[in-house]
Amino acid sequence: MKKKPLHITNGSSLTSYLNELDFKGHFLTWHEMLCEGPTEVKINTDSYLSKRKQFLNEYYDIEIDEYEFKNELHKLDNTDQYSEIILWFEYDLFCHINLVAVISLLIQKKNAVPISLVCSGRIAGEDNLKGLGELSAEQIDQHFKERILLTAEDIEIAKDVWNVYCGQDHNLLKPFITKKSSFQYLGCCLKAHLKRFPDSKSGLSTLEFNILSLLNTYEIKSRHHLLGYALNYQGYYGFGDMQLSRMIDNLSIFITEDNARLILNRKGHEVLLYHRNYALDVNDNMTFGKIDRLDFQFNKQENKLIKTVLNAY
Repeated sequence: MKKKPLHITNGSSLTSYLNELDFKGHFLTWHEMLCEGPTEVKINTDSYLSKRKQFLNEYYDIEIDEYEFKNELHKLDNTDQYSEIILWFEYDLFCHINLVAVISLLIQKKNAVPISLVCSGRIAGEDNLKGLGELSAEQIDQHFKERILLTAEDIEIAKDVWNVYCGQDHNLLKPFITKKSSFQYLGCCLKAHLKRFPDSKSGLSTLEFNILSLLNTYEIKSRHHLLGYALNYQGYYGFGDMQLSRMIDNLSIFITEDNARLILNRKGHEVLLYHRNYALDVNDNMTFGKIDRLDFQFNKQENKLIKTVLNAY
């Protein structure tokens, strides 16, 4: 019997789209969002699953279907049954952390079949970066035909990035920002990741600062309205409604809801002017891999993370 490829997609919407387009082969849908919450290098363990279940339930009221999760990963137990493994992930940080995790899992599963990457992003003749689900059938087919066969060095880079992300020194990600590889957008994603930590002056991440800047630029009528702007102007993060809504809620100390509109209050204007550091006021101690957000701040002058008083020892 002729072997078929395994398509690993970044979500159920894309899996459905590829099925509608009659792509041949087997499918594994990757539902995780490993850019937030605790992670472990080894993914297919009870310890990993326990940590992820607790995090997703506590922060987003999401219940992992343990049977479905394990059933999907069982598709990687004997990868020699496939002709090729094709990874369908996008240009953003959300997808890239999942991407390097999946490649690391394939290494852990001792995969020996070729791995290819289909990655959306810049499209000729268009101004905005595009997600895979935004591409036409013709564009999807072209991306598939032009998929990139990952080299042994690419696979090693992905493994190393995942290991560092799951470790305690994320400054070790910096060399990968400029390292050449088949991951065209990896450098942009890693730069965006380091700037998720509080800025050493404002105490806000780049994305938090940008959300408040949107309020300072546009007439925003509601939180839902602000969410729409945040989704459209988030750059390389690729966050969804839940993540950005949570972020907007955390920023409420800077916002006044007045006469069916949102405006910056005094603190909001002060933080945009870098009058003082508001990291502890926002008090978002999200875990990234193995480190907590408030244990580090991003120093623009030194272009690196520095330990805070909370992490002095």
